[in-house]
Amino acid sequence: MKKINAEQLKQLIEATIFVSDQPVSVDKLKNTVLADFTVSDKAIQSALKALTLDYAPRGIQLVEVASGYRFQSLDSLSPWLSRLWQETSPKYSRAMLETLALIAYRQPITRGEIEQVRGVAVSSNIIKTLTEREWIKVVGHKEVPGRPALYATTKQFLDYFSLKSLSDLPNADDFMAALDASQNSTHVLHTETSQEAAGDSDNHKESIH
Repeated sequence: MKKINAEQLKQLIEATIFVSDQPVSVDKLKNTVLADFTVSDKAIQSALKALTLDYAPRGIQLVEVASGYRFQSLDSLSPWLSRLWQETSPKYSRAMLETLALIAYRQPITRGEIEQVRGVAVSSNIIKTLTEREWIKVVGHKEVPGRPALYATTKQFLDYFSLKSLSDLPNADDFMAALDASQNSTHVLHTETSQEAAGDSDNHKESIH
């Protein structure tokens, strides 16, 4: 196995995260770009910490999300950066955002339970779009007649909102505000490919509590 000094390690990790189109975990670093080197977890964490400090005062920051580490622009710069993607930014209906919020805070939850809280039917397009977006997934079935699917959020959901775990979720009202703002957000440096949202026209505004 080859040796690598601290500065080289830092450079390699920085370059890897920069060119990757997905967050990079420590395990992925060890199994790919660092596979030929003798390097400890402590050394990798030290390099990541140093890079985080290096980028702290800049417009681009190194952040840890559920799937690993990635570079992203400061949230405070989004109002200006969003102009670069105005024509392709997907738009989601209020009904879809409320459905996502209910799944996030009450998971695992069935479609019927979501409809009970919102007081209206959940469009199939909403579930389809959230699933295709990889923000939600089926994690099981409730042991009641019909065995309805139970939905929960995914790592991709956490990554999109720059969260490391569900424990980092803000309160429900703040989260709904973040969902609304996310429609014009461009804070992730490696922007996801825009996809057409199958929006529901329902503007029902029942509380998610």
